[in-house]
Amino acid sequence: MAFPSPTTTWHRKPSPTIDPSRPELKAKGKNIVITGGGTGIGAETAHLIIGRREAPLLSTKSFISEESPGVKVFIASADTTNKTAIDAAFADFCKDGKIDVLVSNAAVGGLVSPIKDADPDDWFSGIQTNIKGAFVVAQSFLRYAAPGAVVIDVSTCVCHLNVSGDTSSYGAGKADSLRFFHALAHEHPELTVYHLHPGMIITEGAKSSLKIGLPAAYCVWLASPEATFLKDKFMWSNWDVDELREK
Repeated sequence: MAFPSPTTTWHRKPSPTIDPSRPELKAKGKNIVITGGGTGIGAETAHLIIGRREAPLLSTKSFISEESPGVKVFIASADTTNKTAIDAAFADFCKDGKIDVLVSNAAVGGLVSPIKDADPDDWFSGIQTNIKGAFVVAQSFLRYAAPGAVVIDVSTCVCHLNVSGDTSSYGAGKADSLRFFHALAHEHPELTVYHLHPGMIITEGAKSSLKIGLPAAYCVWLASPEATFLKDKFMWSNWDVDELREK
């Protein structure tokens, strides 16, 4: 299957422009909150910046401390749909400070089933979890958002493509979340909001997999002033940012 791309260059690993080691992309002095930061994409992004989530956070924190001793890591084991827990986590982390970057990465996969066989309650459960989690986190974030804060909505291509079967629950839930973050950007134009599909890596046999370092580096780049020309846009981390800048 050919995936849509507005750029002729298709990346499988970070390009030099989004290389997190670039001095221009350093996040020193910034307060950053990442939901779903314990494993997978969130964990590597957290390694590059800062993360928070649940059980795997302890190992992620240890790893970050070893790799970047100067980074202070806050962890909170909390369900993103639990408003009391999320409010408490933000308050404990921020105290009198402000948040410069929010990476909304937490999500559940939802029921995997053909629509004709799906139980309605199970099908809606994943949708409700994903959209409520996005709402609760965003609401807490707004209380502490710094002027010009960046919000990165880690989304998915299944919002607009049918790339695999039996994922209607996940696709519908993430489409809801995407629309929610569009509304957030409209209500708060002072925020810089991005929507990022982590990326699709094409391998032999038409299989696909995520290369975690790519979306992690993309998030670091999006958190910098260099990315503001993509404000309010949906993008794939495979797309070449230099080509996008020229369009």
